Amino acid sequence: MRITAFAFALIALPGAALADPVGLTPDMMSATVPTPSGPVEILRNQDNANRLSGDWTLTSRPCPNFCIQPMVPAPGVTPVGELEVIAALQDANTVVIDGRIRPEFEAGTIPGAVSVPYNEAADRLDELGCEVDFDGFICEGDLMQVVLFCNGPWCGQSPTAARNMIEAGFPAENISYYRGGMQNWQGLGLTVVPGGAGG
Repeated sequence: MRITAFAFALIALPGAALADPVGLTPDMMSATVPTPSGPVEILRNQDNANRLSGDWTLTSRPCPNFCIQPMVPAPGVTPVGELEVIAALQDANTVVIDGRIRPEFEAGTIPGAVSVPYNEAADRLDELGCEVDFDGFICEGDLMQVVLFCNGPWCGQSPTAARNMIEAGFPAENISYYRGGMQNWQGLGLTVVPGGAGG
């Protein structure tokens, strides 16, 4: 029955090149994640001929501002990939944060991601379990785990957010960094939603 439903879904995709199925892993076709707007299914684009377009195809943006970011933006931060991001989206103790400016988030983000622009991250630690103090925040006890991302390997917004959060007292070991960001996410044909609609 599942194969029949999957075949029907392929036929229903307008203009899809019907060929080999595109799963997340050999054993997982999709993953459903909770969002404020209800559950959203993350899967890869099933059109085997699909290509990126627009800014996501640019390879040689000037540095600065578009310099290659390190895999670890600050000591103690853990680098993660797409499968770890999907697992984090399904974990109630983890928040996946889109560190880009709000218009970029609204244009399209990872389902279930929360918008915390990089220049606000250090001021919103109370949303992650820290206590507001006269001098800033006290970040002890049960704190959220955080996965930060932005536009891709050349985007400095989420690395800046990580460093600012750590400087404000949030523990580095509670932060993971998805360096691939939206460029790699879209390069793999993964589901993107407008920010605020499952984001």
